[in-house]
Amino acid sequence: MRRLAGKTAIVLGASSEGNMGQHIARRFLAEGASVLVSGRKESVLAAFAAETGCLSHPCDLTDEASIAALADAADAGLGGIDIALNATGWGLLKPFLDHSRDDLVAMTALQFIGPYQFFQAMVRKMARSHGGRGGAIIQISSATATIMLEDHAAYMGTKAGTDHVLRCVANEFGKEGIRANSIAPGLTDTPMTAGAKQVPGLFESFRAGYPLGRWGTSEDIAAAAVFLASDECFMTGETLQVNGGLTLRRNPSNAEIAKAVAAAG
Repeated sequence: MRRLAGKTAIVLGASSEGNMGQHIARRFLAEGASVLVSGRKESVLAAFAAETGCLSHPCDLTDEASIAALADAADAGLGGIDIALNATGWGLLKPFLDHSRDDLVAMTALQFIGPYQFFQAMVRKMARSHGGRGGAIIQISSATATIMLEDHAAYMGTKAGTDHVLRCVANEFGKEGIRANSIAPGLTDTPMTAGAKQVPGLFESFRAGYPLGRWGTSEDIAAAAVFLASDECFMTGETLQVNGGLTLRRNPSNAEIAKAVAAAG
């Protein structure tokens, strides 16, 4: 039996072709779930929905009204929400002193306030006291919420903060049948990192930090998401470190990355 048979799922952050959100949505579909994909790019969502047979609805995570509309559309279109996963993110890389107020406002809107309001909207639909049936909320976090990566302060801070918000959700709404967990990838081969992968030596400079000897894939994250979404999961308020053991070690420093790139070039 497929592990998510009879479940319904929102996957937010699936509007870039071949990105992590789309991989997760495909895996959820393969496991028997009915899926609605969401994000900012309506045409990409519509094409993905047409190809896979799922539903789609646009959402701007920085707009509270857009989040509420997504929750209503998913609730009506799917007949309830069992799984809600947020895979949005922005990989801003700047030295600490170069982060402007505009950078911080934009990063906080996308990676803290938006997810917070997404969780609120999902809890309102899932809570048994509100007529829901419980469910699983899943956030894609980052290994850098735990370990260092230079020039990543705003990204790291917002991801760590959102992980702690989910702990609060887990604690308060477990009685409503709601589980809330994060997944923390390390360096992952996705469209967002495609540019970095083209730089000779850059990806390779990270390999020594992985006890399992390779960086991650979207399939690794999708497999973990299936577990957290399934009834087999007896876990809440946790961050699942799906990064090949990276958090046992560390990311390379900027100097080490530069040296590896120079050697490869």
